Amino acid sequence: MSRFRRLAPPLAACAFAALAAADPGMPVEQNLRDALVVVDVTRSMNVRDMGGRARLDAVRIDLRNWIADQPCGTRVGLALFTERRSLTLFTPIDVCTDFASLSEALEMLDWRMAWEGDSRVAKGLNHALDRAAALDVPLIFVTDGHEAPPLPYSGPDPYRGDSPGGVIVGVGGATPAPIPKFDNVGREIGFYEAQDVNHAPARLGAPPKDASTRPGYHPRNNPYGESDLDGNEHLSALRASYLESLAAAREMAFVRLDQGGTALDEALKAVAPGRSIEVQSGLGPLFGALSLAALLSGWMQRSSARTQKRTHSQSGKRSIP
Repeated sequence: MSRFRRLAPPLAACAFAALAAADPGMPVEQNLRDALVVVDVTRSMNVRDMGGRARLDAVRIDLRNWIADQPCGTRVGLALFTERRSLTLFTPIDVCTDFASLSEALEMLDWRMAWEGDSRVAKGLNHALDRAAALDVPLIFVTDGHEAPPLPYSGPDPYRGDSPGGVIVGVGGATPAPIPKFDNVGREIGFYEAQDVNHAPARLGAPPKDASTRPGYHPRNNPYGESDLDGNEHLSALRASYLESLAAAREMAFVRLDQGGTALDEALKAVAPGRSIEVQSGLGPLFGALSLAALLSGWMQRSSARTQKRTHSQSGKRSIP
């Protein structure tokens, strides 16, 4: 019996080690949420109000970390937004098999990719929703919400399609900050001033109902009046309330980038049902832990036996007259 007790732990350790090396699996049901991620690359995303980092720099890092935390089998596509459209760089691909491609593409996102200077966020969001719906995945739209030029008096365009759902991720600080300005070869030359931009509301569409009471009003030459010529559109902050309203009207959720990946996961879970797949859950780590436990058990057993033998030996010596 004592011999069996001595041999049992090392035999068990060997058996568990063999199973750990084989790494057997068992089928497990897993719920995955794919997405098309669209990133705003307009110039306001260069504002450095994310802990000293530019907004776009923070997006690159935080999105990469979020993708790295997604379970294998999840598919993520990547697109960029500028002007009023989004450009899909690639349709959803596996976050594990193609992680290097996703990571490299995120790292290369740059404001210089923008083909126009405008940032018509609502129109771009609507276009991105159409694209996500065509791919049959929810949308993750990452932006600071800064419309440039500003919205007309009539407000943003509504979305008229069937929303695939998703999350708007807001980027930026709460305090308006200056927007870096670059020359025609990409060198930073300062910040935008008030005279460099159009101010809200934009002089587009029908004039406001009270236009005739505004200074400088003329029914033909100046139908908007002059009270909209001053503003702070040369400064940028996260337009959280505006993005929340856009999200609510499109069956989407809203979170801020600085809330972290868990908040994004929970928001996406609330609006996107996901898809279930059967995966093989590897049991190798479990058997490895059991093998180690068996070895420790054998070591403790033998150590205890040596201690008892030493005690008995010392007790026997003291009994001799």
